[in-house]
Amino acid sequence: MDRQVSPVLEKDRIISLDIMRGFAILGIFLVNMLSFHSPYLYIDPFEWWDSPADKGTYAFIDIFVQASFYPLFSMLFGYGLVILRERAMAKGLGFGGMAARRFSLLLLIGIIHAFLIWHGDILINYAIFGFIFLLFVKMSGKNMLLTGVLLYIIPNLLFVLLLFATVLFVPPEDLSIYDQEAALASLQAYQNGSFSEITVQRIQDWSGVNNLASLPIMLASIFPLFLIGGGAAKLRWLEEPEKNRAFLMKIMLVSLAAGLLFKSLPYLTESSLGLDYMQDIFGGPLLAIAYGLGIAVMMKNSQGPGFLLPLSYVGKLSLSNYLFQSIISTFIFYSYGLGFYGKVSAFWGTLLVIFIFAFQVIISRFWLARYYYGPVEWLWRSFTYLKIPNLKRKG
Repeated sequence: MDRQVSPVLEKDRIISLDIMRGFAILGIFLVNMLSFHSPYLYIDPFEWWDSPADKGTYAFIDIFVQASFYPLFSMLFGYGLVILRERAMAKGLGFGGMAARRFSLLLLIGIIHAFLIWHGDILINYAIFGFIFLLFVKMSGKNMLLTGVLLYIIPNLLFVLLLFATVLFVPPEDLSIYDQEAALASLQAYQNGSFSEITVQRIQDWSGVNNLASLPIMLASIFPLFLIGGGAAKLRWLEEPEKNRAFLMKIMLVSLAAGLLFKSLPYLTESSLGLDYMQDIFGGPLLAIAYGLGIAVMMKNSQGPGFLLPLSYVGKLSLSNYLFQSIISTFIFYSYGLGFYGKVSAFWGTLLVIFIFAFQVIISRFWLARYYYGPVEWLWRSFTYLKIPNLKRKG
């Protein structure tokens, strides 16, 4: 008789992972909002937003949020893949075909998202790097974790040193990452353009970040985090939080202190291209580890404190909620919607995030009371397992 892997049952979910996913979705939204309402790719934020409220808001996001929640989500992605593989193997089933289907559909969703909704998509990279992850998935937990750490630190440290060396020989004005003409073109397209003109701008914005020149940096800054998360899953760090609490607490405190130091560097000394890169590439993941483990150490008998529970509702529907944020935000800001692009500051954009995310918490809880999965999660699971799971709860 053919055996089939079934979608993960609700009772088998690790609640801390859902809370972390929900927290990551909030942090990602806070950063993405800057690009939803303004040409953030091309501007100096401290010149573009000049009021004290905006400067303070941006500084908070820059230190505590920027480059910290994509890494958290990346580590959770690797963690989840290892759990998926272990459950498949427990049933005597192959993981490769299932994973290939999973990544293929994620790639398709990412392409639609990047080119027809919003240029800042992460799903394409996750899908492509997910295929690479399959080459490492059989490693032991310790080896996977160590490999991830080394693959992250070595190339990124070399790139930081290269940036510091470049500053010695290249005039600062030639190293500026800001582009006033591109910012104005972005404003014109998203404020006044037709859907096709906005699509052209979207593709241009996406290509500016995702290209052959940036591929090594993207690979070195995302893929190793899959391995770190996968290694943590194999070592079962989150399944037994009370057993590992003292160990996780030590890592959390060290990561928090080091992360805050790295993230604060451009504010403590004269900023430079090397310092700015080091701020995000090292400070961001360290804070991500601290945030994730902070949630883990608060868990007791697999249940977290009540104030964290709303995050789990969003986390259980993380893919649907991630896409919803892009859809609602581009509708609010682009010309084919309400047309507020370029008219909202960092402060007011952040308040909008809080309002929309609160709505997501409410609607996610409402949805989960009636359905087992989010709409996109249901589609993704159906294609992954080649089996249509029940969507609607009974009664």
